[in-house]
This record gives sequence, structure tokens and C-alpha cells, in this order.
Amino acid sequence: MEPLLKVNNLKVAFKTDGGLVKAVNDVNFYLNEGETLGIVGESGSGKSVTSMAIMRLLPTPPAVIDSNSQVIFKGQNLLKLKDDQMRKIRGKEIAMIFQDPMTSLNPVLTIGKQITESLKLHMHLDDRAASRRAIELLKLVGIPSADKRLGDYPHQFSGGMRQRVMIAMAISCDPKLLIADEPTTALDVTIQAQILELLKRLRQELGTAIMLITHDLGVVAGMCDRIQVMYAGKIVETASAKPLYANPRMPYTIGLLNSIPRLDSEGQDRLIPIQGLPPDMITLPPGCPFEPRCAYRQPVVCQAKVPELREVEEGHRAACLFDITKETPIPEVPAPEVVATANDVRISPAG
Repeated sequence: MEPLLKVNNLKVAFKTDGGLVKAVNDVNFYLNEGETLGIVGESGSGKSVTSMAIMRLLPTPPAVIDSNSQVIFKGQNLLKLKDDQMRKIRGKEIAMIFQDPMTSLNPVLTIGKQITESLKLHMHLDDRAASRRAIELLKLVGIPSADKRLGDYPHQFSGGMRQRVMIAMAISCDPKLLIADEPTTALDVTIQAQILELLKRLRQELGTAIMLITHDLGVVAGMCDRIQVMYAGKIVETASAKPLYANPRMPYTIGLLNSIPRLDSEGQDRLIPIQGLPPDMITLPPGCPFEPRCAYRQPVVCQAKVPELREVEEGHRAACLFDITKETPIPEVPAPEVVATANDVRISPAG
């Protein structure tokens, strides 16, 4: 069966005064109907730009999407559609929960007005029917006294409630694909758990495919069928959730897992941070982009060749020139040091 969404050779760059920022560099992935795909990586790795490119929400200029890139949704390339054709898909077939609920809602419009707008546009409902549907949606996402809250403004809701309103808006037209970009950012742990549980329930009840974007591997652990890790605009590892956590094969993924606390750890084990900083996306290094920060790097080899995604196990691919596992001993190579100057902070490769 054909995937619901298939992204081929996606390349996105931004024209700036300092040069061309290669934010997404040849990304390929797919998403099946009813599946949850997790996209994980540090800030600046290209996660949100990928999602905005799929939704055709990047301003052009300064954004430039390569002409050979493809975003195939239900058999048609979204990047080739006219603006009016894309507007019929955006919000109805593909919906998005934006990163910050504090700023994503219009402060001068009531919650009811913002939810019913898409219902009238895409579902062709009249005012009364749209209001009834809006009340049902607010109840579905767990907002009490939903009929009384339609006339309230965003500032009258807490952060968690505003995020629920964003979810209600996103699922209002029963989309086939829901893109959740950092849906738990700036929320306390209890509200995070409620939002993630709500997304799981929506997938089960509505059969919606979900693309969950986050920087936290702990968030996607119990949510996603498959996970792909991004670094410097590329996918550097992809696998089903269990093998990725049990046996990561890319040093960056190993570093991410080592830097998050575990409930099953014995004693007071110290977390191991990833040294250094992400690369400058204007002047990427010639070899592996993670090489300056990698504990397993072999400078001569890793600085000369860009690793491609290769299959290390069935259904498990990693972008590394070497066969690395969690048990691989770290070679005796000096760690990269961060050099601070008066004007900037940059990585100085050691060795």
C-alpha cells in the first residue's frame, strides 16, 4: 500500500546576508496511514523547517525549496500545487499544531471564532452547526464548560488549555495527517502527559496519522511507531522505537540517549552531555557534520567523507562510516573544545 505521505530529496535553504543557510539537506522519509512518526533532534536540526515545507508555509523568499524536491501526499506533489489548491488541503487534509500556543492564537478573536473559521471554510457548515461542532471539539480535548468558553479570548485560558484549543482547531476537519511541532513546549510535566495521552487517544479514535516533532527522546518513547533522528538538516538514524532505544547505531543518537535521565538507572549516575555546538549551516564541514563533536570520530576518515544512511539491521538505518554500538569503546582522541572569542562561540576540532 502506498504511504500517506512520502518526502523525496527535500532540500530547503534560506538566503541571508551572511550566505545560503542549508536548513534541510536531502531528506527522505514516509508516513503510513494511522502511523505515528517521531522526528527528534536539537534546535536547528531542520525538524520544524521540514514540517513547514510540507505545509507550504515557508515564505519564499527568503526560503528556497529545490526544484527536485517532492512532497507526495495521497498521490499528488504538494510542492507543485497552486496556492488556492494548497489552501483546500491545508487545514482539511493536513493540519498542524504549532510550537507555541501562547502566540499561535489570535489574541483579538474569540476561541469560538477561530475554531469555527475552518469549519465554515472546509466543511461548509452554517454558524449554528459550526458552533455545535466547536463545542464537541472542546469537549473532546478535555475543556470543561465548553459551551461557555466559546466566547472567551486566548488570554482567559492557561497554557495547557490553549494547547488543547490548538489541537481542537487542528482536528476540527478530521485531517488524515496531523503535524505536531513541539506540542508540549513550555508546559509543565503533568500537562505534557495529558497532551500526549490526548494525541494517542485521537489517533486511536480518528485513525489520524501523526508526525510528532520534538527535541526530547523521552517524549516520543511511548508515542511513536518509528523514530527518525535529524542533525544538521539530515536524517542520521531511523528505526522502529524499540530497536532505536535498545541499540542506537549513530553516535549522535547515543549522545542524545546518554544526556537524558533514566528511571531505571542505579545510584546517582551523571548525565553525559554532547560536547561542542551544532555546525554553522552556511559553512558545513566537508565530511561528517557531527565529526567535531563525536566521541568515536577518526578525524582523517570522518573529515573526508559524508556518511550516507545505510542499513545496519532490518528496518534500522544509520549514517555513520563505522559500526558503532553503545558497547563500542570510545577511542583515545581528544574531545572537541569550545573556543570563545569576543565575537562568537565556535568549535575548534582537536586532534
